[in-house]
Amino acid sequence: MNGFAYWWHRTQPVDHAILIIGVLFLALPIWMIFASSGYPPEYLIQNGVQFWPGDQLIQTYDSVLHDRRGFTQQITATRMLMNSFILGIGFAVGKIVVSMMAAYAIVYFRFPLASLLFWLIFSTLLLPLEVRIIPSYKVVADLGLLNSYTGLIVPLIASATGTFFFRQFFRSVPEEILEAARLDGAGPWKFFIDILVPISKTMIAALFIIMFVVGWNQYLWPLLMTTNDDYVTIVYGIKSVMQNIDESRIPEYNRGFALAILALLPPIGVVLIFQKMFIKGLLESDK
Repeated sequence: MNGFAYWWHRTQPVDHAILIIGVLFLALPIWMIFASSGYPPEYLIQNGVQFWPGDQLIQTYDSVLHDRRGFTQQITATRMLMNSFILGIGFAVGKIVVSMMAAYAIVYFRFPLASLLFWLIFSTLLLPLEVRIIPSYKVVADLGLLNSYTGLIVPLIASATGTFFFRQFFRSVPEEILEAARLDGAGPWKFFIDILVPISKTMIAALFIIMFVVGWNQYLWPLLMTTNDDYVTIVYGIKSVMQNIDESRIPEYNRGFALAILALLPPIGVVLIFQKMFIKGLLESDK
């Protein structure tokens, strides 16, 4: 035991050094983008990305957050962040609710062909959004849901991955809990709300983080669904800014870098807030 403790003590500095190098390797490009956002586009064209922040840093972020741009000259980064936040929250919450209810029906109602229906749902993983995007767009257009939050969110909330994880989790719940709920007179809805949802909170947190980040980073679907600047998301806004040519024919790289940094902040905040529950949910150690 003493030998193991000595070996562990000797290897800790090496482990920490490897972790620090990894963090620096991942954080350095982000820092350089942040620093470069403080320089005018002409300077970045001539000298490339910079390591030290420029003197226009505050001015750039203030301009990005409040200046109205876009085809209608009405969209700001603040509005794009709000649109992305609505999409991310709706995407995550919708997928969790639909997945939990589907898994609950498959596991506890035990109707005929339940297993077959589950594997049919699971097989939809072979059909990503890019494969079915044209028919999905046609359905949304026929329903008149283009340029709306409903059209952005609802077609994406079905989740085979979420259904699979909740199905496996619900199958691990002891049968004694279901029997005790029946003895107490709890119906199917009460059992779901008062028992299954509370004990699934770590799994919900883990999936919420994953789904929020996926929804936040959606690009292709909002690109097709929105022709109105009022529904532009931050990810699409970055591309629009980088392609925007002003009177001097120079792309606004500083604004694009600033938008990229702003786009990173909400997902990072969500991960930090739910970090502990995220780890517990992935390890399934808190049931």
